[in-house]
Amino acid sequence: MVREKKLVDEVSGWLKIYDDGSVDRTWSGPEQFKFMAEPIPSHDQFIDGVAIRDVTIPESSGNRIRLYLPEKSPEGNQKLPILLHFHGGGFCISEPDWFMYYHVYTRFARSTGSIVVSPFLRRGPDHRLPAAIDDAFETLRWLQTVALSGSGEPWLEKHADFNRVFLIGDSSGGNVVHAVAASAGSMDLNPVRVAGAIPVHPGFVRSNRSRSELQMPQSPFLTLDMLDKFLGLALPVGSSKDHPITCPMGSAAPPLEGLKLPAMLLCVAEMDLLRDTQMEYYEAMKKANKDVELFVSSGMTHSFYLNKIAVDMDPNVGAQTEALVFKVKEFLENHP
Repeated sequence: MVREKKLVDEVSGWLKIYDDGSVDRTWSGPEQFKFMAEPIPSHDQFIDGVAIRDVTIPESSGNRIRLYLPEKSPEGNQKLPILLHFHGGGFCISEPDWFMYYHVYTRFARSTGSIVVSPFLRRGPDHRLPAAIDDAFETLRWLQTVALSGSGEPWLEKHADFNRVFLIGDSSGGNVVHAVAASAGSMDLNPVRVAGAIPVHPGFVRSNRSRSELQMPQSPFLTLDMLDKFLGLALPVGSSKDHPITCPMGSAAPPLEGLKLPAMLLCVAEMDLLRDTQMEYYEAMKKANKDVELFVSSGMTHSFYLNKIAVDMDPNVGAQTEALVFKVKEFLENHP
């Protein structure tokens, strides 16, 4: 007789945990949003100006990576910068091949003329932090291996400018951006150069609720319940939100003054639950004399640009998404 497993915890719509330790990340929320969490197959041919392929780092434990390559004009032979993207999801859900990321990062590849490299980060509670950070940094090391060997990944070998690697990540992926940038600053990655870092609506928090957490509207992409549960499932057992990965500006984290960080573009949404703690990070970076630029999306909530329905149907959301993409493009152009 097969024992029926019992549900022990869940994050509404996104994740269910059972008493046998198994995790189900099948979308169970409103049916009209299901398509955003469905995987998009890779395609070597150019569709809407972008080709996509998935590769595996052979030296690793099977870490997978999705590549987005923009189509060049026939006369375009210049090397393309790399956007090394780390997906969000509270360190517990989402993957680079989900539609919500497909529609955003094909757009980034086209608009910025960049090759997007996005690893499938391990997720909690199966793989608690720092597993996702380790996977992200391993991907940066893999880029160095490809650059040195001159083989192993033909798209990158032929088209990539390894001297212009930009770290970018949204929500919890923004935390990964900071952590990887901090590690990269103390290591020899030659001929790879991290030219900039772009945390987008990073999941910076602290143990005490901020004012924006208490006052800002909750959204389909972030509620207080999601925030608390995801971090409880992802952080090392016994850790609080003051952990250096979630609170890099806090007293438990390495002092920002001592870190060698690249130029940074911090992207914030005005109505984000995490706005105040993101601004605490910004102020701490300025106080530490770091090169950090602030970009604010007016009237927007956390990760608004991932909601393809809102991007298509709401002219303001569409315009704010376009402005965000343009700002990232401008940042890349200003950091050759």
